[in-house]
Amino acid sequence: MKTSLGLLLTILAATTSPAIAAQSQADVVIRHATVIDVEHGRAIPDQTVAIREGSIVAVGNDAQLGTQWRATTAIDGRGRYLIPGLWDMHVHFGGGPALIEENKALLPLYVAHGIITVRDASGDLAEQVLSWRGQIASGQLFGPQLFTSGAKIEGLAPVWKGTIEAGDKAGVDAALDREQRDQVDFVKITDSTLKPELFLYAVSQAKARGMRSSGHVPMALTVGQAIEAGMSSIEHLDYAFKAGVKDEAAIAADFAAGNIDRAEANRRLHAGFDRTTAMAAYRRFAELGVAVTPTLDGGRIIDFLDVEPRDNDPYLAYIGPGLRDTYTWRVERAAKATPAQVEARHAHYAQVAAVLPMLQEAGVRIMAGTDAGFLNSYNFPGIGLHNELALYVREGLTPAQVLQSATRAGPAWFGKLDRYGAVAEGKAADLVLLDRNPLQDIAATRAINTVVMRGKVYDRGALDAMLAETKAQVAEWNAKAKP
Repeated sequence: MKTSLGLLLTILAATTSPAIAAQSQADVVIRHATVIDVEHGRAIPDQTVAIREGSIVAVGNDAQLGTQWRATTAIDGRGRYLIPGLWDMHVHFGGGPALIEENKALLPLYVAHGIITVRDASGDLAEQVLSWRGQIASGQLFGPQLFTSGAKIEGLAPVWKGTIEAGDKAGVDAALDREQRDQVDFVKITDSTLKPELFLYAVSQAKARGMRSSGHVPMALTVGQAIEAGMSSIEHLDYAFKAGVKDEAAIAADFAAGNIDRAEANRRLHAGFDRTTAMAAYRRFAELGVAVTPTLDGGRIIDFLDVEPRDNDPYLAYIGPGLRDTYTWRVERAAKATPAQVEARHAHYAQVAAVLPMLQEAGVRIMAGTDAGFLNSYNFPGIGLHNELALYVREGLTPAQVLQSATRAGPAWFGKLDRYGAVAEGKAADLVLLDRNPLQDIAATRAINTVVMRGKVYDRGALDAMLAETKAQVAEWNAKAKP
């Protein structure tokens, strides 16, 4: 009997011990943290989170899990708050080949500010960004997970450089063929010179090919026409505002016929906003699953340069001289405004920003995005997202809603909520440990203690070292740029 029992115990040990050992061993364990359940807007105290091979393998009360896991790296989360990694859903890399290294130096700035994923909405370095995407994914280059549209689709001889030009349907088809060869993550379509009918054709064909699309809606079209054709996201809050104008269709028709110029069209748009019209439009956005990326701070920066000058902003120390030079034209244009024009800029911002809580009320997916990068003056990569989130609260959203816009809306748009957007078992180990509770004050997203990206841990010292390295590199470029 003793021999049989001993044999049975030996067999059980041989068959179960490896599994138990595998389950109890992690690469990283975070203990006693308050996990922020972003989806439901609640804080769950005293949690243990175990991470192995880039994934979360266990989450639960520390009293139950804390002693079950051992790890190479242990993090004390006592008094701290754990959120999913932040996503900036509208950034740009560009300025021409001469600025490739300055753009590359922006990548650590995102990570140092807790931004673990960015969506590049096209610049003029499409091939370089596509290359970075692959290098980051394979671990050859340090930076946030990168989704990109590649080169944007435009008409012939557009104002934007680095585009794929299309003058007819065959040109659009060829452009989409190239986008598919490049395996872009979505398609960006803009309105510099692209004919309105080709814009709608491009959107509809992208949808037919199973590709998400975003862009700028031509003045000669209504926003409704764009989303009914299949546009997946509206970039910039101005276009959502436009959809709320009662006479939008008549204004678009007059502009298309050449009866009015852009200035007059804008004047009529800003005079014609109607809440009932807007809410009906926004409910249609929600019904079709169309997201809106407000990029609110980008516009506000220029609108308020008269009272909030940025030329001595300390964050300029992280921006290369070539990229800073791309800021000049917008700054100079804003400086030429008359007092009446400045007042109109302020009023315009307030009018457009008031749309944000209406979108939330209608159930529209709001995706936090900055428009940071080249050309957009003082719209800084990294810290810019935290500035954007602060504005969302100022304009009427709750901190919980804002956190959703920066952690869940992006993954939802890309169909990746199964992998991102929560601190939960099976999710990617892309996490940010904060010193304060972001559900109480959205400014807490700036109080970063530790970042976990793809399962690797970067404590405050490592994050500060990233910032210092970028700052030193920019200082070197500045020294070389001086005459």
